[in-house]
Amino acid sequence: MFEQTFKNIDDILYKDAGADSELDYIGQTSWVLFLRYLDELEKEKSDEAALQGKEYTFILAEEYKWSNWAMPKDKDGELDKNALTGPDLIEFVDNELFPYLAKFKVETDNPQTIEYKIGEIFSELDNKIKSGYNLREILTLADELPFLTAKDKHELSHLYETKIKNMGNAGRNGGQYYTPRPLIRAMIEVVNPQIGETVYDGAVGSAGFLCEAFEYMYARMEKTTGNLKTLQKDTFYGKEKKNLAYVIGVMNMILHGIEAPNIVHLNTLTQDIRSIQEKDRYNVILANPPFGGKERKEVQQNFDIKTGETAFLFLQHFIKSLKTGGRAAIVIKNTFLSNTDNASVSLRKYLLETCNLHTVLDMPGGTFLGAGVKTVVLFFEKGESTRNIWYYQLDPGRNMGKTNPLNDDDLAEFVSLSLANRDTGGPGAETEKSWNLKINVNSSAVENYTYDLSVKNPNIPEEAPLRSPEAILAEMELLDTETQSILQSIKELI
Repeated sequence: MFEQTFKNIDDILYKDAGADSELDYIGQTSWVLFLRYLDELEKEKSDEAALQGKEYTFILAEEYKWSNWAMPKDKDGELDKNALTGPDLIEFVDNELFPYLAKFKVETDNPQTIEYKIGEIFSELDNKIKSGYNLREILTLADELPFLTAKDKHELSHLYETKIKNMGNAGRNGGQYYTPRPLIRAMIEVVNPQIGETVYDGAVGSAGFLCEAFEYMYARMEKTTGNLKTLQKDTFYGKEKKNLAYVIGVMNMILHGIEAPNIVHLNTLTQDIRSIQEKDRYNVILANPPFGGKERKEVQQNFDIKTGETAFLFLQHFIKSLKTGGRAAIVIKNTFLSNTDNASVSLRKYLLETCNLHTVLDMPGGTFLGAGVKTVVLFFEKGESTRNIWYYQLDPGRNMGKTNPLNDDDLAEFVSLSLANRDTGGPGAETEKSWNLKINVNSSAVENYTYDLSVKNPNIPEEAPLRSPEAILAEMELLDTETQSILQSIKELI
């Protein structure tokens, strides 16, 4: 039922003149799903209050409740014949509903409330559905989706994740929102966040890291009221710059069971890292910051190491935002390990001196669909300088792509060896795919030292360099001469 409903909604959006791509499909589905969810949430809270002999104050005014504008029903439970549709429905949504909901952002100061999330979403997202008849069909389909049980929400969250994945595969800039979930799960398992710790992603996108961390921690914690409240309200934090990504991230976390996600809608890089205090720091940071972007000079002034490369600014932000003893796993372009420009060298030096970069996971090409770059994952702890780095070169034994995406089995050996390394506390395991690199952060005394951390697997024999045509011809002439000499010797013997 769920899957078919989502497909039917996409089919309707495909026909509509206002929705042009998968990006539009998920954006429009998101605001409809959010209001449908909000209706169920308000009903649930009202019922709970009634059982306690209390009265619940609804967030939305009567005329803006789902049951009044979206799906008013007659006494038989059928859609009321006077329900808005066609141009009247679009006029109400564009000129009354969205402006009303957007005002919650101004009227609410606390970003951690559902009221603030309502205002943020509807002040940043537009209704792109042009046909009121198409919208009427979508509302009817959304009304059939149940949000009542944990099983319902789990299935909905799974389907929503599938939509996010499809959006990432659709091209344009959709790929920036989707990090392969097997990679996220492996990163989380190695970092091992615990109940009571805070988890942060300053480039939250679709909130894949926070949602997967929620699933990981929920499955392993003791199911007490206190733990559940901590997980819901005081564990997961994020920031997101882009409108659509913010909405998708909030909706994704809601469907995973977090009522009012602590995601703030702003550009993380506009914060001066010199102003970050202990209260602003986190125990665990998990992120895949955007790479390839270029930040303006005024944004670069917020950082000690000036660079236009977005990912390098994010890395500085993450190091500063990590508590002493805190743990991080960050995806970054592999060129970070070897670039010789001043900013790259300075940033590597800063990372090695302030953190223990204990593991580098080298990802195969094609891991990120549509992004033609090679990446690595940096695993580090803040507080002690780096003495040894364990490298693991992931090789699934096949070309990665849409038909052969990364899966959990691909990463099983890496996770297993990483956990064993953590238990022993010594240098990591040496295999055909893994090796150790000793680091001396005091080597800066050496002239032109660049802190090169390139991925160079010593267990794979280097291929002989290709010879020039001249060298090949010279060898052929030498062999021809030797052959003629041997033939001549044979003739003389005869």
